[in-house]
Amino acid sequence: MSYLDTTKNVYREAALQPDVGLCCTTSPIWQLPELSIPKRMLEMNYGCGTTVHPRDLANEPRVLYVGVGGGMELLQFAWFTRRPDSVVGIDPVEEMLEACGQNLAKAEEENPWFDSSFVSLHKGDALDLPVEDRSIDVAAQNCLFNIFETAELKKALAEIYRTLKPHGRLVMSDPICEDPIPEKLRRDERLRALCLSGALPLQKYLNMITDTGFGTVEIRARRPYRILAAPEYDTPQPIYIESVEICAIKDPMPEDGPCVFTGKAAIYYGTDKYFDDGKGHVLLPNQPLAVCDKTAAALAALGRPDIFISPSTWFYDGGGCC
Repeated sequence: MSYLDTTKNVYREAALQPDVGLCCTTSPIWQLPELSIPKRMLEMNYGCGTTVHPRDLANEPRVLYVGVGGGMELLQFAWFTRRPDSVVGIDPVEEMLEACGQNLAKAEEENPWFDSSFVSLHKGDALDLPVEDRSIDVAAQNCLFNIFETAELKKALAEIYRTLKPHGRLVMSDPICEDPIPEKLRRDERLRALCLSGALPLQKYLNMITDTGFGTVEIRARRPYRILAAPEYDTPQPIYIESVEICAIKDPMPEDGPCVFTGKAAIYYGTDKYFDDGKGHVLLPNQPLAVCDKTAAALAALGRPDIFISPSTWFYDGGGCC
């Protein structure tokens, strides 16, 4: 049995019997006006963050969600889209699709604004999405991609990239880990399926995203997630796992490499009316400008005593230099 088969079995069991402790969501549940989330849907919220961000959902987007879980984020996306077939859910596990459909039917009873036709569910795999090229505005996955080994992760990212329109967005939440994870734990198929042992270091994760072709990447949140420690886990030292929320945008790749925002800002505090670096970045006195890491490094290299570059805050909410 492969680790992907093990993963399907884990989530087949979680569909038949909700497992409230399967994942530990580290973001608050969106409290949207007139949105009621059925109890069973909430119990099946198998994610490690959120992929629902209002600023991604303007102008009537078509949304793709890979790995449907209990349907909670599908329902949240539908709150913004509110038209037939505007949210597409894909999952390889028949039982999960059935449970998700039942939860959405219950949501229709509890939410006068919601119609089940807003969401279409399809059996499919992240490695071979049954979705047309360039047909999606916003794609999302929550605590799924960390399960994949390198070859499958590359393929899953390429598949999402294929489905997105130009400037489309892939919004993700996954565990990451900077501590070394013993190979024995990485090879444990069930631990990988439970989103515990497949976590990558953040920079490797980002490199795989940008190597796919995404020209802009935003780090929107980085939070504590789990500790793996003896005696429950076979590790000599406790392993600290975080969760990260990322938006990768299908922008053209700049000649000098991708723009990756990790929450840095540049502040000019000189005596002139402004500072212009001649590359499209204008700093007004004591007005912080969010900058990508590439721009931050270029400004820092100028060696000016009147420009301050903040450390990464691991939170970026738009309005930046690129």
